[in-house]
Amino acid sequence: MEKRLVKGQDRKLAGVCSGVANYFGWDPTWVRAGWAIATLVYGVGLLAYIVCAIVMPNE
Repeated sequence: MEKRLVKGQDRKLAGVCSGVANYFGWDPTWVRAGWAIATLVYGVGLLAYIVCAIVMPNE
C-alpha cells in the first residue's frame, strides 16, 4: 500500500499538521511549532496552511 498525504485525525484546526506528521513519522507537536514559526518569521505559513487545508483529502 502506498503512503498518501492526507489530513490526520489528531486535529487542532484542519488536521494539516497532523497529516504531515503522520506522513513523515514525526511528532505533530513539532510540526505545529515549525508551522507557527514559519508563519511568524516568514509570513507564508498561514497561506500554505490554508492551501493545504483545501487541497489535502480527508482520510
